[in-house]
Amino acid sequence: MKKSVISIIGAGRIGRALGRRLREQGWKIHSVVTRSQATARRAVRSIGGGRGCSDLSSGVLIAPVILIAVPDSVIEEVTTRLASIGGADLRNRTVLHTSGALGSDVLARLQTLGAAVGSIHPLQSFSGMGIPDLDGRIFVIEGDPGAMRVARAITRALGGQPVHLPASSKPLYHAAATISAGHMLALEETAVRIFTSLGMKRHQALMAVSPLTRQVLENLEHLGARAAWTGPLARGDYSVIAMHEDALKALPLEYLQAYRAVSRLAARLLARDPDSVLRELATISSTADSQSKSIGVSA
Repeated sequence: MKKSVISIIGAGRIGRALGRRLREQGWKIHSVVTRSQATARRAVRSIGGGRGCSDLSSGVLIAPVILIAVPDSVIEEVTTRLASIGGADLRNRTVLHTSGALGSDVLARLQTLGAAVGSIHPLQSFSGMGIPDLDGRIFVIEGDPGAMRVARAITRALGGQPVHLPASSKPLYHAAATISAGHMLALEETAVRIFTSLGMKRHQALMAVSPLTRQVLENLEHLGARAAWTGPLARGDYSVIAMHEDALKALPLEYLQAYRAVSRLAARLLARDPDSVLRELATISSTADSQSKSIGVSA
């Protein structure tokens, strides 16, 4: 597929980033639609092209490709609006949304009007601070054949690697992505806050946590998960884990719950004898909880 013309509906972090990178690769940006003229102007400046619009109108259909980059909860609303203003003009258009969790079925109304529909989700964190490099990133795509061709073309233009998953697999795929990004961040911030509670300055805590995590991830990539596994649970130092649990009781309950949950998950995924390790962990937690109840009664 040759470089094309694209309209973007919703120019938040992902819409601006994809628009900017596509423009740099020679794609023409037609309409950039946001909720206000001010945000539309800012998006056009960030992308470096396009006509900013604060209202969704038939003008977006001048482009043969339409990218819907709005929050998941708004995609159905945008679809309804596009269907009402597009009608027969949707024929021979390709409409893609960028949701990681939803499939192309959310665009079914547009498909009945003749549009090719699909989804394209770059497996990349978009902070809004600058435009990330998408080279080598996985893009999960799905949809009807025409939409898949366009999604592959966009992915390759951005230097990414297209991976096709059926629409039914997207919720589980997105859960995995969330664990590796958002949930990982929560665990890292947990460590940072524990360090700062002990007297470290925040920048010192970050200096402690970040290199450690990067090294583990590098080990995962080069050695595999089991060889990269480290810490007392990997060594079978159950007395240390009991000390950890006892210390974590001084913090909000979620800290201890998360520690226990992640320990059980690590045992299930990484231990050579998961059931044995899980029994040990259950004993530690049960003993700790019994001691806490006993102290509570005596107090």
